[in-house]
Amino acid sequence: MKLYRGDEVDKLQSFLASRDVESSPEIMQQVDDILKDVKARGDEALLEYTEKFDGVALSRIQMTPAEITACAAEVSEEFIANLREAAENIRFFHKEMVDEGFHLEKDMGIYMGQKVTPIEKVGVYVPGGRAVYPSTVLMNVIPAQIAGVREIVMVTPPSEEGINPYIAAAAVVCGVDKIYKVGGAQAVAALAYGTETVPGVDKIVGPGNIYVAQAKKAVYGKVDIDMIAGPSEILVIADDGANPAFVAADLLSQAEHDPMASSVLLTVSERQRDAVLSEVARQTALLPKADIVNASLGTYGMAMVCDDIAACIEVSNRIAPEHLELMLANAADYLPLVKNAGSIFLGYYTCESIGDYFGGTNHVLPTNGTARFYSALNVDDFVKKSSYIHWSKEALMRDGAKIMNLAENEDLEAHKNAVKIRMETA
Repeated sequence: MKLYRGDEVDKLQSFLASRDVESSPEIMQQVDDILKDVKARGDEALLEYTEKFDGVALSRIQMTPAEITACAAEVSEEFIANLREAAENIRFFHKEMVDEGFHLEKDMGIYMGQKVTPIEKVGVYVPGGRAVYPSTVLMNVIPAQIAGVREIVMVTPPSEEGINPYIAAAAVVCGVDKIYKVGGAQAVAALAYGTETVPGVDKIVGPGNIYVAQAKKAVYGKVDIDMIAGPSEILVIADDGANPAFVAADLLSQAEHDPMASSVLLTVSERQRDAVLSEVARQTALLPKADIVNASLGTYGMAMVCDDIAACIEVSNRIAPEHLELMLANAADYLPLVKNAGSIFLGYYTCESIGDYFGGTNHVLPTNGTARFYSALNVDDFVKKSSYIHWSKEALMRDGAKIMNLAENEDLEAHKNAVKIRMETA
């Protein structure tokens, strides 16, 4: 891990920002070609791309309910039970986000408000290759269900054996019964434009590789998307009371994701920093993905000693991490100081893994500093908010001249006339 002084924040932040890798022109062109082809040829193109990229010759894209059930039955009852409990925790948290809108009454028959309406159709992309995350099914589907989305469909790439059974199990736990065996940019195209089999949707959510991310960027505007997620990241602020073994384990939990994942330690003493680094080395040697961990920590692992905890949090706010752990005594007392973070984990025992799987908060989070302006996936991501207004005849008579004056000074005569004609015929 690289070591930084407390006055080297700009250098640290600049280096982390270098992880934001743009798609190459070649990838952008490939994705564009796939999108156009699926839009033009529909299912025929999907079947060809599935055989080309996944090595699977399909006769049918959509899974039947019986196939989903049989696939899910391959996992253990214990796993299903744990998924169900995790789902309940996610519902417990997200149901508090429901917005019922509002209605306001003024004088003279004037009223206005906000109407909240669920998005009609949502497509969930679920990776099915090297990275298989059934927990992501729960995190994407449950907020949409709580929002009242009428139709939720899932796409996931198949292998010769079918789709991953853990993904099927998560779909069963969530009650998703429309699963399509297609992945990559072609799956995004199918969801955006619709095919003979795959329904077009209004919003696409879920993570994927660089081709999926580029496809989501390209179809944004035709449909909505959740976000473009970058490599995973964690920032741990640890005081001298934090167990170095705990801190190291949490830094490693993100480093094992990807060679481009970042793990950052901020602390107030060199003694604690050195103790954590020693634990990082010891624990890494025991991990099955030690090669990935070493690549990640060697490039994007960082440790900085700051003057005090407040200074640590100032640095963290500059970085705006995806996951922020406050491994501090009385951690909640510092919560008001945190301005930019995707999800915040408080105390010595709240490891980031709890939020990833079981705690109830969402693990679909902004990365690469976008927590400065973006939020975790939530119920609001699956609704639209429309304003409404009613103006009575009497109110228009009272205020019409003011409205016409404003329109006239914007040189919009037709706007002015829409008021004037009503006032003259009253």
